[in-house]
Amino acid sequence: VQLQASGGGLVQAGGSLTLSCATSGTIFTMDDMGWYRQAPGKQRELVASITSGHNTNYADSVKGRFTISRENAKDTVYLQMNSLKPEDTSVYYCYADRTGWNRRWGQGTQVTVSS
Repeated sequence: VQLQASGGGLVQAGGSLTLSCATSGTIFTMDDMGWYRQAPGKQRELVASITSGHNTNYADSVKGRFTISRENAKDTVYLQMNSLKPEDTSVYYCYADRTGWNRRWGQGTQVTVSS
């Protein structure tokens, strides 16, 4: 099972980006999917997660600005990021879980927000 993340880039503060993460190599629908981020010198933190039933969870720092969604038929998860701030600058990693499987990670995509 492979996860391919895309959509990162450079954006000015207040701008928007949408990250995508597509799963391949399996016929099974993944359970939880989501995004972590890690800035230089900081621990990796959970940004948002979504279950196969579309229940969502967000870090307090992104509530009201970020929206996570998924297409189960494509096993693809999205992260719509609005009102971006310089402190959102990080490498964003997607992940996917399935009961009985080790967590799968995407390769990371850089998001840089300039002030």
